[in-house]
Amino acid sequence: MSFLIYFDEANKIDQPGKEYSYYGAYGGIDTILASITRSVRDIHRALNTRSELHFREYNHDQYLKKYFKVLNHVINQDVNINILVVSNTEAQAIAQQMNLSMMELRNLFYIKIPERLFYGVTRHLSLPNNIDVKISVDRNDEYRVLRLYSKIKEQMNAHSVYRNKRYTIQSVRSQASHESVPLQIIDTFMGIVVFLMEQGYAESSDASLIKSDLIYRFLSESENTDRFQKQIKLFRWEGNETLSEIPVSNFLSKFMAYKTKYDIGEMIRLQSILLHYPNRSTRDYRKLMEYPNTRLRMLLGYKDEIEGRGRNSFLLT
Repeated sequence: MSFLIYFDEANKIDQPGKEYSYYGAYGGIDTILASITRSVRDIHRALNTRSELHFREYNHDQYLKKYFKVLNHVINQDVNINILVVSNTEAQAIAQQMNLSMMELRNLFYIKIPERLFYGVTRHLSLPNNIDVKISVDRNDEYRVLRLYSKIKEQMNAHSVYRNKRYTIQSVRSQASHESVPLQIIDTFMGIVVFLMEQGYAESSDASLIKSDLIYRFLSESENTDRFQKQIKLFRWEGNETLSEIPVSNFLSKFMAYKTKYDIGEMIRLQSILLHYPNRSTRDYRKLMEYPNTRLRMLLGYKDEIEGRGRNSFLLT
């Protein structure tokens, strides 16, 4: 038995216009992650889809059922996700004070941030003595140039010895996301967290509306909101050694309130159209609502809810 950790990042410390950068780690026992991987691939086969899961690229709700089913399945497993949020402004200020180039700063951060995350994933777990830990990092040429993999392995093994954790980092390797379902999972969950924290749902773009619809459907299903809050831990670095934990509920409540208000307005519009134009085709209703084809399933969800079937009825079949 081994414990597996998967690492991904969103934004860069020196990326223009970005206030924060995000680093996520997803961990679990190898047998559990293998079972989740099989289930996700079964979902893909059943829906006849081979495309990767990437939240940033989710801009057409023709993939709604795939993303919904995967998210709904994963959140109801033994998920352990830690996300570290870094203030880019603070990081850049420190670099200037220390006369460091951004490349030098990133070199230091790319060693320390993953190490803190990985230690956070393992520190409270009751792992068997002498268990092997294997770490997979989404492929990035910068990591290779910085010799990140060997440095993380050395740091984590030092943590284990110093704190008597009795695990051994067997390997740290890069992996292409198309080869790894767990890397796609951490990408998607971290993308959702970033979207909520940065209030991407407040934008009026088609892509923002499509992402918001997916997240709302996922969170509103069964006990998913509670599980999301309990199983995803957020920590913020603001320029000192201490990391402050951020309750996920801070962002969820604002999103759910915003989305509920938006949906009520859209369903009132649609209900009025249904009353005035009964027995029309779905295409007609989409055009009357002025929805592009990329939001067809959003329209169908509203119609299902108005007619008493429930927003997610067709997604659960």
